[in-house]
Amino acid sequence: MPQEFKVEIISPDKRIYSGETEETVLPCFEGQVTILKDHIPLITFLRPGLIEIGKNEKFYAEDGTVEFSNNNLLILSTTVQSLKNMKTEKISIMLKEAENRLSASEITDKQKYILNYKIETLKQINW
Repeated sequence: MPQEFKVEIISPDKRIYSGETEETVLPCFEGQVTILKDHIPLITFLRPGLIEIGKNEKFYAEDGTVEFSNNNLLILSTTVQSLKNMKTEKISIMLKEAENRLSASEITDKQKYILNYKIETLKQINW
């Protein structure tokens, strides 16, 4: 019996990914969430981090919403990008901008929380 479920990642202007997988790991505010077939229905929000679909597909997202129901995972995000398409130079620029924003004194604790996750993730993928 197949243990796969459908996954779609959609941004406002295009479909980023559509396929089937046995496992997806999501960076949510509650922590890392792993979705397997027949997971309970779920609606949650993404924080900055990596979306891992199976063993071969990885995406960077800064925000978004997630819905899982009836073995269909839908990820909506305006910032999602495949790691295959991210260039080292762009990652370095994003990292520097995030570090500069974090050092600003007028940001809220929530912004600091989100920026820390963004910086941590960008450092992981900046090979």
